[in-house]
Amino acid sequence: MNSTQRLPPSLTPLDTALAALLSDVKPAPARERAGGASQAAVELPDLKSWPLHDIAASDGWALRASDLVGASSYTPVPLAKPPVWLEAGDRVPDGCDCVLDEDSVDPTGPIAQVLSEAIPGQGIRRKGGAIADLSRIADAWRPGDLSAHQPRVHLVNIPGGNITARLIANGLGEAGVDLVSAESESRDASSVGQRLDVRNCDLLIVVGGSGVGRTDASVIALAERGEVIAHGLALQPGRTAAVGKIAQTPVVMVSGAPDQALGVWWSIVLPVLDRLANRQRGTQTLPLARKIASSVGLAEIVLLERRGGTWMPLAVGDLPFETIARADAWLLVPGGSEGYAAGTPADAYLLRE
Repeated sequence: MNSTQRLPPSLTPLDTALAALLSDVKPAPARERAGGASQAAVELPDLKSWPLHDIAASDGWALRASDLVGASSYTPVPLAKPPVWLEAGDRVPDGCDCVLDEDSVDPTGPIAQVLSEAIPGQGIRRKGGAIADLSRIADAWRPGDLSAHQPRVHLVNIPGGNITARLIANGLGEAGVDLVSAESESRDASSVGQRLDVRNCDLLIVVGGSGVGRTDASVIALAERGEVIAHGLALQPGRTAAVGKIAQTPVVMVSGAPDQALGVWWSIVLPVLDRLANRQRGTQTLPLARKIASSVGLAEIVLLERRGGTWMPLAVGDLPFETIARADAWLLVPGGSEGYAAGTPADAYLLRE
């Protein structure tokens, strides 16, 4: 977990945001499947690893930690040259090994000054390991059988969210969802707002632009068209997501970064699809092979691997692609829990049927 990630001013508990989003959501009318995987599947990105290089995990300033020793608001450290501003997902420049949030740098004077120290790797998502089988990553985005109640979903891609949008579209397509995809020409609120079309739609998903960076305007567009229920969820990963409604249609805005979006996909989008499809997903209960430690006040996703009749935790609050490819299931630790002791029976959602 990156405790320095720049976030919305406050975080809404996951269960509070989900309950508000699901209010008034009823099962979709019974419809025929939209055509299934043969017609609706989307070509997956050609990924050998993700990320392909070190990227910014959040919006902020790219710097080198060794240049910031002793920096504080009382003893600012002047910089020899202006720092580089990065949006979440941007490649980290050579020579930089940390990304500080906006308030940690004062660029207003003739010489930019840093107001806090950092450690190498802070605010950075390191280059990912090799992905042996991309189909196992794609499995994580498949919602499963939605029965006869086929929801109609609109998917809007904001520039920068291409990988995530294609993974979502592929998963929905394989489930036979009646899917309409659109792409905003730019990240400004006016362009995004023009794509927030909920006519003949049961669920609107927006990929990208939900953070607090200088070019993130999706939430502004939602506020102009409808209601923002929450911007900033007490969820890891996925804290900069937003949920709301336009008329009575639920809207979910996820990060363009696939790992951040996947946490919201599992914990927010799938429950909405469950309600629309009038179904209840099953879980598999096995004892935990070792304890899970979690932060109180923050719901966290845990990746699990089946080992000898137990669930072995692989990662908590972090969804690296190479680990997802190994995982068999996932578990949500609620925000009110400190985790679970070894041997505790855990009800986990299977990633592959």
